[in-house]
Amino acid sequence: MAEPTRIFIVEDERRIARFLQIELEHEGYATETEDNGERALERIVQGTYDLVLLDIMLPGMDGLEICRRVREVSNVPIIMLTARDEVEDKVKGLDLGADDYMTKPFAIQELLARIRNALRKQRAVAENSPEGEKLTVKDLVMFPSRYEVTVQGQDVQLTKKEYSLLEYMLRNKRTVLTRDQILQEVWGYDYTGDTNVVDVYIRYLRAKIDDRFQQKYIYTVRGVGYVVKD
Repeated sequence: MAEPTRIFIVEDERRIARFLQIELEHEGYATETEDNGERALERIVQGTYDLVLLDIMLPGMDGLEICRRVREVSNVPIIMLTARDEVEDKVKGLDLGADDYMTKPFAIQELLARIRNALRKQRAVAENSPEGEKLTVKDLVMFPSRYEVTVQGQDVQLTKKEYSLLEYMLRNKRTVLTRDQILQEVWGYDYTGDTNVVDVYIRYLRAKIDDRFQQKYIYTVRGVGYVVKD
């Protein structure tokens, strides 16, 4: 029998943590909980969790700092939980590498859907990124299995969302992608934010790649979307 999917709940409000634990275990997931930020970071780095539910406001170390440090060593899916519906917190969490976020209070069915979506994406990446695979355009090279990008032989450091966006565009090289297509594939089918987020992240990528190396990789097709091409 296959091992159950392991979800780590990092939440200092015991009532919420227990509620999540009961609901997730009812769905067949194995769970563990932690209410301290510093201990949570140690357990995530040392553990073998399949997904992390990470509260932002925590004693010891906040969730944003935990996310930043985890992303230095692990690509485990992270869904941020925040009590504040503030764009700044959401954007910062995504920039630091979170896969998704939920604002409290939330409907458990929506959270379960977002968990399934994050796990599906993680499995797809693992199944479709054999060791040694590389995606290229001009002198830009991406190694999906190693989470690495180089341009002209130099390493390029990207956030998780920037990396996901670039990977999607490289896998569809020479195909013009609309903002809606990018939102659905990179941000998820249930993303409800501003579609301008695509333009913002395209600017981030251009700053780190096109501008830095004085070479054009990402092209705008006015009225349609974006494309990478040789």
